[in-house]
Amino acid sequence: MSIIQLLLVGGGLIAMVALLYLAFSGPSAGREAQRRLQSLQYRHSESTSTKVESQLKKAIAARKPKLHKKAGSTSRIQALALRLDRTGQRWTVSQYFYASIGLGLVITLIMFLKTGVLLLSLGIGVLAGAGIPHLVVGFLMKRRTEAFNAKFPDAIELLVRGLRSGLPVTETLSVVATEIPGPVGMEFRQVVERIKIGRTMEESLQETADKLGTPEFQFFVITLAIQRETGGNLAETLSNLADVLRKRAQMKLKIKAMSSESKASAYIVGALPFIVFGMIYWINPSYIGGFFTDDRLIVTGLGGLVWMGIGAFIMAKMVSFEI
Repeated sequence: MSIIQLLLVGGGLIAMVALLYLAFSGPSAGREAQRRLQSLQYRHSESTSTKVESQLKKAIAARKPKLHKKAGSTSRIQALALRLDRTGQRWTVSQYFYASIGLGLVITLIMFLKTGVLLLSLGIGVLAGAGIPHLVVGFLMKRRTEAFNAKFPDAIELLVRGLRSGLPVTETLSVVATEIPGPVGMEFRQVVERIKIGRTMEESLQETADKLGTPEFQFFVITLAIQRETGGNLAETLSNLADVLRKRAQMKLKIKAMSSESKASAYIVGALPFIVFGMIYWINPSYIGGFFTDDRLIVTGLGGLVWMGIGAFIMAKMVSFEI
């Protein structure tokens, strides 16, 4: 049996296992029970902050985008442009593709000069060219989002103080854009600029919410929309929202601390085989050089990578929690 046939058989088995998993796996019973208990608590609670959080969670669940359609994007190119915009860098889609292609070609050339196996070098180059830029963009997005969420409750508190002192909402937004540094001030400056050129405040805030894609800012936008429709004390509502966001941040930090040991173990277990393989290949290339030339060893190595990927996916699911 040739290597192509072995790869096809292995891919068919993996696809069959994935389909069986999707067919027989359903929603977590424990998580569903917890959601029902939480909904009952929200329904019968007299706390204002609890009721506000319940309404906001329902609104966010109804507005959740599907597949690649993020923030109204109609194609994967627009979704990619939105991801690049969320990094805070002035990168374009064409620059992203050029960087991916260039990185893939360089790694393919290096691997081919080192191993002499064209198909393996091409496969590693394609994976690296597609994966490394995606991971870099995801890392920058996460870092900017965390910086935004860290300062956003302070911005809301500044809005509350401005409203209680008698300033209108648009003026308080300008104060936040001036006084708060980092991504928060940048995003609020863009909101103020949109309002100055004739856009409504709701449209300007919603455009920023679609760009950021964070539940925290969506909470803020929906709170303002609900208050403008129903009336009431906006300063008190925003104060309750700031308290809810601070509690969410504290819960995230607790979860991060509790799951840090499991994540460290997963990183070590996942990286150790690659580190050992690279060290042995660097010291004695002929000892494991058959993984690049022998068909049986190539299939074995690919199978090991697949099973390691499944294990890493399971460990990632075990240490991920919903808030």
